[in-house]
Amino acid sequence: MKNLFSNFKGDLFGGITAGIVALPLALAFGVSSGMGPSAGLYGAIFISFFAALFGGTNTQISGPTAPMTAVSMVVIAGIVAMNDGNLEKALPAILIVFLLAGLMQIGLGLIGLGKYIRYIPYPVVSGFMTAIGVIILVTQILPAIGYYPKEDAQFVHKYKPMAEQVILDNILKEEAGEDILVLEDFKETISRAEAITEDDILKEAQTLANSEASGVIGAIKVLPRALKNINWLEFILAISTIIIIYGFKKITTTIPSALVALIVISGVAYGFNLDYRPIEQIPSGFPMPNIGIFTEFDLGSVTPYFFTALTLALLGAIDSLLTSVVADNMTKTKHQPNKELVGQGIGNSIAAMFGGIPGAGATIRTVVNINAGGKTKLSGMVAGVLLLIVLLALGPVASQIPAAVLAGILVTVGIGVMDYKGLKAIPTLPKDMSIGKIKFSSEVVIMLVVHVLSSIWNLVYAVGVGLVIASLMFMKKMGDLTAERSDVKSLEKEVNWPDEAAFPLSLQEEVFIKHLKGPLFFGSTSEFQLLADQIPDSASTVIIRMGRMEYMDQSGLYTLEDVLFELRKSGMDILFVDVIKQPRYMMERIGVIPNLIPEEHIFKTFDECLIWVKSNVKLKIP
Repeated sequence: MKNLFSNFKGDLFGGITAGIVALPLALAFGVSSGMGPSAGLYGAIFISFFAALFGGTNTQISGPTAPMTAVSMVVIAGIVAMNDGNLEKALPAILIVFLLAGLMQIGLGLIGLGKYIRYIPYPVVSGFMTAIGVIILVTQILPAIGYYPKEDAQFVHKYKPMAEQVILDNILKEEAGEDILVLEDFKETISRAEAITEDDILKEAQTLANSEASGVIGAIKVLPRALKNINWLEFILAISTIIIIYGFKKITTTIPSALVALIVISGVAYGFNLDYRPIEQIPSGFPMPNIGIFTEFDLGSVTPYFFTALTLALLGAIDSLLTSVVADNMTKTKHQPNKELVGQGIGNSIAAMFGGIPGAGATIRTVVNINAGGKTKLSGMVAGVLLLIVLLALGPVASQIPAAVLAGILVTVGIGVMDYKGLKAIPTLPKDMSIGKIKFSSEVVIMLVVHVLSSIWNLVYAVGVGLVIASLMFMKKMGDLTAERSDVKSLEKEVNWPDEAAFPLSLQEEVFIKHLKGPLFFGSTSEFQLLADQIPDSASTVIIRMGRMEYMDQSGLYTLEDVLFELRKSGMDILFVDVIKQPRYMMERIGVIPNLIPEEHIFKTFDECLIWVKSNVKLKIP
């Protein structure tokens, strides 16, 4: 506790400054997620406080981030769609997924996986971050110009026939689940169908219209229609926000430009009583836990999102630990990665219980905290408390913020989060792979695959595909490199080693010496299989020298077994010299030693082997 207050003044100022920076972003990420501004604020409050209290990075400021929000959008949209477009009905399942992600993070920290997060390939991270930027940027164009698909009567009308079909399908599924669906008698179906009102159909059509316009592809599809129905006031508010954010940075960076834009544009819009669209109402009072997360638990609605929850957990871990490294470099300290994951998991779990969106360590907020004097965990806790005070004291005021202002803030976030360093490197990266005559860079391929799939398909699956491709390409390159340096090839002329100078010339036709140098593994097995083709017809004995073969994998083991079996079948005597511990262990496991190569045919030195050869190999008489 003494250490916690050892830098009270600096931590207080650092936490307040970081909290001010976090406020507009928390509101914006909440709106972007689909759960509303209060969800972003709740996430910022609880994650910031508890991740700081239990985490392993003293100066870390945590809260909703662009990558975490982008993945959360997928979860929220999917579960809401499964619940007839009703967020309130879907909320327990959504929060359970977020809680599960937090618990997974705690688990990752407890089993000590924090130190392995750094092995995620950079091209995967780069492609993902750029895709996050594209997703946020493109999906915020519609609210920035004041177009909301479900409020476009003509657009929604197109989906009414489909809405009726969906409603009928749901009725039939309900009846099937209740065992009352009978083909001969549709009285119950007709009765339920007659109870459907025009409002029910309209609501379902609005859900379908909104779903059609969601994501990057959806936003691009409806963009021409949106531009025809542009709300010029909303557009001017969004553009003004963007101009202030970029322009104010040129004046000073001491005061967060996003906060300045939020206050100025909101003040003008409210003060002049402009007819703008405000954000959703932020509930006043202290946040209360969502009991429905436990009382309305439905395993079936959560199971499809188990992998998504794991992705959220891993993404939050990567995001947080990368920020921890930045903090270490600035403060000359060393974070505790596993403890940090536990802290992030606790923060995300508690935030989920109170209806907040998940988050992670935020680089910009952490840097601001350090520059403002923050040095201990108290700074992150202060940032959380400040946001709670804002919620309690200014909730009704914050509810008057124009939605277009938050859209403008998110447009700048989308532009800023892209990995320009990785994009700029694309033309200069070495072309290390080829298909026929076409050469290409494996890292560029990974980056672009993850970027494109994340943008137009699915963030979660795109990362998985990227990791698989990266792993396969890495194995291929390492295999080629090791095989190139390894001397286990069969078709090259064998060069005598120094201790073979005294080998009798009279036995050289009778005895073939094979030198193995480097690992015998999957990358070199195909060449080694041709060993029999290298042995002259006059030879009756093969000496395999293994003193420089330090490693053998399972592929190499079975290839060696096959080659030895064929040599024994053709009547050859096979001798091993200087078998190293690991290869010998592998051969003993499957019986190569002693079934194919008896102990008396294994020698520690070449001199010992030579004694056996002189005693047992008989010269052929011409």
